Amino acid sequence: MMRIPLSTPDITDVEIEAVAAVLRTPWLSRGPRLAEFERELAARVGVAHGVAVSSGTAGLHLSVRACGVKAGDEVITSPFGFIASANAILYEHAVPVFVDVDPVGLNIDPERIEAAITSRTRAILVVHTFGRPAPMPRILAIARAYRLAVIEDACEAIGAKVDGRTVGSLGTCGVFGFYPNKQITTGEGGMIVTGDPELAAMCRSLRNQGRDEGEGAMSDAHARLGYNYRLSELACALGIAQLRRLDTLLAHRRAVAMRYHERLAGQPALVLPAVDAAGSQTSWFVYVVRLAPAFSGEDRDWVAAEMRRRGIGCGRYFPPIHLQPHVQAALGHRCGDFPVAEAASARTLALPFSSHITDDELDDVCETLLNLLASCDL
Repeated sequence: MMRIPLSTPDITDVEIEAVAAVLRTPWLSRGPRLAEFERELAARVGVAHGVAVSSGTAGLHLSVRACGVKAGDEVITSPFGFIASANAILYEHAVPVFVDVDPVGLNIDPERIEAAITSRTRAILVVHTFGRPAPMPRILAIARAYRLAVIEDACEAIGAKVDGRTVGSLGTCGVFGFYPNKQITTGEGGMIVTGDPELAAMCRSLRNQGRDEGEGAMSDAHARLGYNYRLSELACALGIAQLRRLDTLLAHRRAVAMRYHERLAGQPALVLPAVDAAGSQTSWFVYVVRLAPAFSGEDRDWVAAEMRRRGIGCGRYFPPIHLQPHVQAALGHRCGDFPVAEAASARTLALPFSSHITDDELDDVCETLLNLLASCDL
């Protein structure tokens, strides 16, 4: 147990009562809260359809499959992020084709995408890393030119915007995640959002063991190989209550990020996370600093270990996906293949971050971090 944990969910009596209310009904799965959660989140994003699933990873997997990606096809994506983005492609025996990231925002570099497109490319899976929107106008233009699907991994980015539009609504489909460290949580869970009714219907079928749903469908007919990727009524009730507080939660998290900025600005040992790019609005998922280039990966690891030893949660976000053992074994990548992602990954440090971290805790985190950095033998 950390005295200052890396993350904590923001749960109030409203959420607790919403979950308790479900327990007083006969509906624990596939009930009215599911449809309500899907409807409210889709409306918030500005699309017609929402499909709730058991995790963000499940949402990415179903999106890849519903977009028609098959074995041997290629999907362009980022090597910097959580492993789920690549796993969702590998589940379908397709090939993740990594494109290095830009050194400021750490999202996929659109200027490198076209060189990675081949005759087997079927989609671009865009990750909005750490809640900062990827450069979607350029990515969408490339996708249109080559007739590629665009799957937005917005699992870390609910509420983020590009030119006034919410991420998740810009591509063919988008996916949100609701793990406890996210901006809103359902415990475990995720949501696919899309304006395409056929894609939404396919995802609803796939999440429920391949059953076709809707008017005239046989309830016991399984039209395709599917999965149990359903989200419970309890989780949906929690999600509805959290979603209705989203603006407040996002504002609190932005305020925490700005308080970190105030305390750490001007420190030569640190590269602070980029704030909003022109025309975009970040949704603060985490607060990740990078140690300056003078520091090594070993320095970062020592600082992280010392922070944890002193009761302060921290994380190394993220190891390069292409060098994860099972990905490396499948695709044969080596160190140096994506140098920008690798250089960033070696020096990232996620600091404790939640909507209700106190000023005293922030002071403690920052003072401890700066003292440890000062003690490194450069």
